[in-house]
Amino acid sequence: MDWGTELWDQFEVIERHTQWGLDLLDKYVKFVKERTEVEQSYAKQLRSLVKKYLPKRSTKDDPESKFSQQQSFMQVLQELNDFAGQRELVAENLTMQVCLELAKYSQDIKQERKMHFQEGRRAQQQLENGLKQLENSKRKFERDCREAEKAAQTAERLDQDINATKADVEKAKQQAHVRSHMAEESKNEYAAQLQRFNRDQAHFYFTEMPQIFDKLQDMDERRTARLGASYGLLSETELQVMPIIGKCLEGMKVAAAAVDPKNDSQVLIGLHKSGFTRPGDVEFEDFSQPMTRAPSDSSLGLPPDGRPDPRGPVRNRPKRWPFGKKNKTVATEDFSHLPPEQRRKKLKQQLEERGRELQKEIDQREALKKMKDVYEKTPQMGDPASLEPRISETLGNIERLKLEIQKYETWLAEAENRVPGNRSDSLGRQGRPPEPPSGAPPDTNNCSSDKESPEAPPSDEGTDTSIYTEFEEDFEEEPAFPIGHCVAIYQFEGSSEGTISMDEGEDLCLMEEDKGDGWTRVRRKQGGEGYVPTSYLRVTPS
Repeated sequence: MDWGTELWDQFEVIERHTQWGLDLLDKYVKFVKERTEVEQSYAKQLRSLVKKYLPKRSTKDDPESKFSQQQSFMQVLQELNDFAGQRELVAENLTMQVCLELAKYSQDIKQERKMHFQEGRRAQQQLENGLKQLENSKRKFERDCREAEKAAQTAERLDQDINATKADVEKAKQQAHVRSHMAEESKNEYAAQLQRFNRDQAHFYFTEMPQIFDKLQDMDERRTARLGASYGLLSETELQVMPIIGKCLEGMKVAAAAVDPKNDSQVLIGLHKSGFTRPGDVEFEDFSQPMTRAPSDSSLGLPPDGRPDPRGPVRNRPKRWPFGKKNKTVATEDFSHLPPEQRRKKLKQQLEERGRELQKEIDQREALKKMKDVYEKTPQMGDPASLEPRISETLGNIERLKLEIQKYETWLAEAENRVPGNRSDSLGRQGRPPEPPSGAPPDTNNCSSDKESPEAPPSDEGTDTSIYTEFEEDFEEEPAFPIGHCVAIYQFEGSSEGTISMDEGEDLCLMEEDKGDGWTRVRRKQGGEGYVPTSYLRVTPS
């Protein structure tokens, strides 16, 4: 069944139907365009969301990136970013395959439809012109027939009239003959016009218009098939990205399964383990009865008159080291501001990085040497002298890196020799203070005892190792107040951790008495606090 046979008289219906089909095509193009805008907006919002929650610092500088939960979250963000990329791909494919292609196809098919209907209207106009000509020839034939009949009746009446002259009769007969001849010609013309119109009408209804309608039917069916295929592109475009989207979702699932609570706990330990041992018990100080300390126990005894200080004994604030407020420490190149365990890790990390850089420079030097040999053997390939600056620069870098590696190895050896001890009476002092300078006059007012103070037993790691005493002060709840004053008898250079330098004759604030290990904690007037040898001081009780 075709339109040319079944709808031969429905020209206007076919015209409306084909226009409706084109409108539907344009409507679908507009729908897909808005759909792509939704996809693009969705993808843009997803990317903005991912960017908002990505860490500002690089992974290398962010300690939180070592936790599995943070790594999984970063993986989820990455998978979501890839998911957004697939939504952008869907929008791009729909734009290219549907919007642009269908818009171009719509323009082409509109031109084709316009051409077919112009051809149909032209055929209709020709048929209408033939009908008009037929009507005109018909009316002329009818008029000529009436005029011929009238002329014949007039001639017959004059012929029977006895009063009419012969001339009048002849004239009337001649007029009737002319009219009869004109009627005959009109008849022949009408018959010929009728025959021509019938032929044209048959051609119009049985050949010309059916062909035009069949062309319009073919056009409309092609448009319908193209539109149906475009409907399928919506699902096909989605199906094309489903494998990647499935991988993104599977990646999120894998990231969720990768969260390891036990591992994160170990990571936290590795990041923040200080390497210190727990502090010892705080000694009980009995203030219920007067207490006279032996000179070896403290550098602050009773006044010379033997009377106790009316203000009572000096009380030292116990240091609650794990729970106090930390003071900010200044970062140092040797990482001495860090706890021992963290310092060792940082130093090892620096050694590994310098080692990689050194190997890279060595490889580059070898490559430059080989290139230089090639240039020397084959001068046309290049000038060997042009490589000298780069070789010299590489050698300089190698020497610099070797010195840095040596420096870090020294610091690492120093850090690994540190043995954190228990905090009893004196946390963080050296095992044995230095002796006073030889030939120095004895000081009768010195706070140290005439008897030798018992030396702290040397540790397994060596007597010159020091403890991170700065961490004792870091965890003080509030700064301690001076308990007396003292004067430096000799100059002292505080070169180890926890000690402080002083000049000869310098006035100092006494912060903590000698606990029997030969060290006294003092504070300088210009700032700075640490331990100095008790034998280097002359103490004045407050």
